[in-house]
Amino acid sequence: MNSSHRLVSATTRAHVLLIACALLGYSAVAGAAGTPVGTVIENTASVTFDLAGTPTTVQTNTTTLTVNERIDVVVTLQSGQVLVAANDTNRALLFTVTNTGNGSETFSLAIDNAIAGDNFDPVEAVPAIYFDTDGSGDFNAGDVAYTPGTNDPVLDADASIDVFLVNDIPAGVVNGNIGRSELTASSTTGTGAPGTEFTGQGDGGVDAIVGSTGGESAVFGEYVVSDVQLNVAKTQVVNDQFGGNEPIPGATITYTITVEVVGGGTATAATISDPVPTFTTYTPSTITLNAAAITDTTGDDAGEYDTSGAPTIVVRLGDLTAADGVQTIEFDVTID
Repeated sequence: MNSSHRLVSATTRAHVLLIACALLGYSAVAGAAGTPVGTVIENTASVTFDLAGTPTTVQTNTTTLTVNERIDVVVTLQSGQVLVAANDTNRALLFTVTNTGNGSETFSLAIDNAIAGDNFDPVEAVPAIYFDTDGSGDFNAGDVAYTPGTNDPVLDADASIDVFLVNDIPAGVVNGNIGRSELTASSTTGTGAPGTEFTGQGDGGVDAIVGSTGGESAVFGEYVVSDVQLNVAKTQVVNDQFGGNEPIPGATITYTITVEVVGGGTATAATISDPVPTFTTYTPSTITLNAAAITDTTGDDAGEYDTSGAPTIVVRLGDLTAADGVQTIEFDVTID
């Protein structure tokens, strides 16, 4: 083969390599939804060939691009149905707002109580939106109110914040009525159909592109009017194997759950179910109800350690009224 044939062959191979690299480069960009905004992606191809018996390498120019910002957000409901009574005030639903985009983003928050499919509209408290400032999951005086345009949450990629919607319950509702309250989180950069572009408005001045959520997410929670009100709380105490209280492998966590009926009515067939946390192992024969031992076996008393699915502590409290007082359940797990 003469040198001209070798050069033609080398050129052909170079074309093949360049096409392959171009395809690979496209795939990387298309699938890089989680790559941080501003990341620089570079690609250089090379071709090696034999030129008159001499190994030779030729490189292409380097292609460079910067990853744009993708705008996405997800709102999730953390509360179960909240039991309420007529004329209750400051009843809270807990939500989590998560930035599922690939850059830092600011979000505005809004409440909507005119949601179809319920029996009554809760009445917005003033203010009606709060941040769970202390991370307790319970609405209290230390939680900071949200003021639109003043303290809109700024979330890094994959970061989240817990938010309360706080409402009053109107008069005239009856047992079993349901009222819905919805939280909407919207990107302040912009919302729209997926693929909508906001030129130069992403982090660092890159373009911002609306992702699959449209840059906005809304979820509602529910209030249920009930003549039975339950106060339910859970606490934990850590005791390590060295006499301290450090949560290290081998330490014991004692969980305490309290249940109390408030007001009139009966909580029929009340049952506590508590899944054993991931990264822990249940300590056998540690379930108690009001300080009395409960066996781990199913069917011989009021509770059991249920392993038919995800390991779960189950305690059946029966029919409860306010006269029964506080019911206390405890059990232990060990940190793996």
